[in-house]
Amino acid sequence: MQKTIATLIAGLFATAAFAAQTPATTAPAATATPAVAKAEAKETKAAAKADVKDAKATAKADVKEAKADAKATKEAAKADVKEAKAEHKAEHKAEHKAAKTEAHKDATVAAVTPAK
Repeated sequence: MQKTIATLIAGLFATAAFAAQTPATTAPAATATPAVAKAEAKETKAAAKADVKDAKATAKADVKEAKADAKATKEAAKADVKEAKAEHKAEHKAEHKAAKTEAHKDATVAAVTPAK
């Protein structure tokens, strides 16, 4: 999960870096004032921060969803185990009752027929 998050963040930084590149212009770069360059750097930094914030929020939501899925799976497994135990108990009870009835029949038949 950490690798996935790291990959997402790296991808966002790479996207921000490529998006920040401006196409080549005919005017020389020396005409740009330091104030303009500083403002552009500030914009780029703000955009990168926003991308990182979005990536963190997405990753957090993914983790939350994964935890919810794991919890649901665990609860379903518990329900399956409980159901299997109940079935086993019912089968055992039915077998015991059948054996008890059979034993009672045998005892009744033996009591009714005299021994020779």
